Amino acid sequence: MKAKNVFYSSLVTCSILLTGCSSVFDKHIEYTYEEPDYYPVLRAVGYAPLSSQPGETNAQKMLMAIKVSKLEAYRELAEQVHGQKLTSTMTVKGAIAQTDGLSSKVGGLIKGAKIVKTYSVGDTYATELELDMKKVHELYISAIKPRKVKRVIYY
Repeated sequence: MKAKNVFYSSLVTCSILLTGCSSVFDKHIEYTYEEPDYYPVLRAVGYAPLSSQPGETNAQKMLMAIKVSKLEAYRELAEQVHGQKLTSTMTVKGAIAQTDGLSSKVGGLIKGAKIVKTYSVGDTYATELELDMKKVHELYISAIKPRKVKRVIYY
């Protein structure tokens, strides 16, 4: 019976000590933000033929070429930032290639790019874009606020 009482009193003592220790787990966490050492600037150029664009007048064709060249430049930037997904197919019959196909897909979100220059060269319209990764980082920081634990202080 004495051993049982000692066990229960030890159990109660441990419970009290553990409950009292919960204040040890109160803590203050300080965060720091890390910035990369280097910010690259990505550049892309998109082209569109003027005469091939839909439209009844040359002005309409030029406006369409401007839009298409801008989209092509953005596609090229997305390719640089996010990569390109390639799909390849090939059919072989009797050790001879019958069909061979390759397709690609580009997808992604580009924020912070700016148009550097738009101009026509002969029958082609060109748009040059620039994506400063420092600006992208600033947009990311303002939206996401990533952080790294700098220090934890236990009370």
